[in-house]
Amino acid sequence: MTHASLRIGLLLNPLAGIGGAVGLKGSDGIELQALAKQRSGTPQAAMRTQVFLQQLNTLLGSQTEQIQWFTWAEEMGASALAQAGLDAQVLGRSEGPSSGHDSQVAASTLSAEGIDLLVFAGGDGTARDVLLGVNAQTTVLGLPSGVKMHSGVFAISPAAAAEVVAALAVGGLVGRMAREVRDYVPINKSKDEDSLQAPRAVGTQHFGDLWVPESSGFLQQMKIGGMEDESLVVAEITNYMLDEFGADQERAYIFGPGSTCLSIKQAFGIEGTLLGCDVLLPGGDILLDQTAADLLALSQTQRLHLIMSFTRNQGFLFGRGNQQITAELIRQLSGPDDITIVGSRTKLASLDSRALLVDTGDAELDQELSRVYPILTGYDEFLLYRVARDFSPSS
Repeated sequence: MTHASLRIGLLLNPLAGIGGAVGLKGSDGIELQALAKQRSGTPQAAMRTQVFLQQLNTLLGSQTEQIQWFTWAEEMGASALAQAGLDAQVLGRSEGPSSGHDSQVAASTLSAEGIDLLVFAGGDGTARDVLLGVNAQTTVLGLPSGVKMHSGVFAISPAAAAEVVAALAVGGLVGRMAREVRDYVPINKSKDEDSLQAPRAVGTQHFGDLWVPESSGFLQQMKIGGMEDESLVVAEITNYMLDEFGADQERAYIFGPGSTCLSIKQAFGIEGTLLGCDVLLPGGDILLDQTAADLLALSQTQRLHLIMSFTRNQGFLFGRGNQQITAELIRQLSGPDDITIVGSRTKLASLDSRALLVDTGDAELDQELSRVYPILTGYDEFLLYRVARDFSPSS
């Protein structure tokens, strides 16, 4: 039996941090980089990445095979992984000295590969390039390597980043939070604004948000005695879904079986079937207890969104008790973003770090589904968790 490998992209801005020790206020742009080189500035990304990779190897030990690496050629990632003794799939290369545009292209390509996490080394400028490149659901984690690091997407240190990634790789409960990408911008203009040394007033600007994994604080936030009240959790999940999906007139929602999904169905005004699949159509009509054939026919006329939970202790997501959700139906979805998985932290903890399981009868699809997904565990609260076609307990 095989583990569900964690698919991680690695992207370095090779010039990140070159201006810091030589008194410059950043490393963005050809002119500033040239001036930093004249002052014998030293880039930081490669060194910081080695600290991260070495610590990750130490934490995982014999379980390093839990991670499958994807990266960009040479100094934008492949060299760092090779130095750490790690194999990687190289998806592309820059044609000349790396630029912000190269980082955007690399981030876009890595994101499109379906990675579970993009780790990037740089500063706020690199974070902005990543923001422009990745799709909206990609989870990222910054290795602090730049001069400017005001964004909330960076780990406290490379070693701290390794702790987060290691927790993901072995099935720990890791949160997923939206964090701001911020960078310095001029807040007034002067006639000398194009001069690198021109004094100017600056402030940080919010350019957007990225999803970031956070491993600390989740188990400690459980209610009295370390136990959470699951009825309250289900109510929080339900309220969030009502706020997020209640006014959606574009998708038909398929609610899977189980008590968690039944509570959500009832909140949406659906009488619901405990062991069946029920549908809320865009216009408000309801279809109860649909068969596999019914749902497949519906997929020909509607964009579908699945709302699923999983079996306690066993952890089956697809293939046990919800055979109405067939491989053919799942293949009609636009992608992973059309699946919302719900469940409490207590329910996840019952798996004892084992992956959620899929057994659709289609081995190729099961492999495609084997990745890390955000699990909705409260009101706008997500944990990242692995899905696998099978599982062998970690030693």
